[in-house]
Amino acid sequence: MARRGAALELAVLGLLADAPMHGYELRKQVNTLLGWGRVLSYGTLYPCLKSLLREGLIVEDVPASGLVAPRTRRGRIVYRLSAGGRAEFVHRMAEGGPQAWEDENFGIHFAFFSSADTGTRVRILEGRRSRLEERLHAARSTGGRAQVRRDAYARELHRHGLESVERELAWLTDLLAAERAGLSPPEPSDVAAEPAERSPARTGEHPMYPDPYDHQKAP
Repeated sequence: MARRGAALELAVLGLLADAPMHGYELRKQVNTLLGWGRVLSYGTLYPCLKSLLREGLIVEDVPASGLVAPRTRRGRIVYRLSAGGRAEFVHRMAEGGPQAWEDENFGIHFAFFSSADTGTRVRILEGRRSRLEERLHAARSTGGRAQVRRDAYARELHRHGLESVERELAWLTDLLAAERAGLSPPEPSDVAAEPAERSPARTGEHPMYPDPYDHQKAP
């Protein structure tokens, strides 16, 4: 899965493994998988669909007449997974090497973890954690050496990046413990809320944004 676009192909195969969809619905579902920071265009999705069609991994649903692919009122073709496409999806989900640990691929693999066995899930989670630990070590080393050249906003961005990686590492560690214990991830309603004291509630409590009226306070 090293080639460009492999993550998108996996997302399409995984979604169609659940149910046939037209391009509009596929784009909406893939955007949900990619998260808030990325938006998939039709100009990227449809070449991917054409490639999967050529490989025989997906097919266009054909009505009983066999003449025209079924379309909605807006002319949307409905795609479904072929038998070969289902086998290919299972094969790709069983891969747990370094490509599955990278930012572009990890989230897609994780979204379809229920289609992978426990050993594969653990291998990918361990690989992702190892990759992030390397990244965190490098960022801390670089950040410490370059601190004198950073202004307040650059330091704040660096701190935010470190905390984001640390949070993901803690999350991965919890997931690995659950996998090894044979447990499923907790439902969102079961996740404890963040303690209020972790987020500054008033002006002046954040190290970058001091209280502008602090000089008026009595000692």
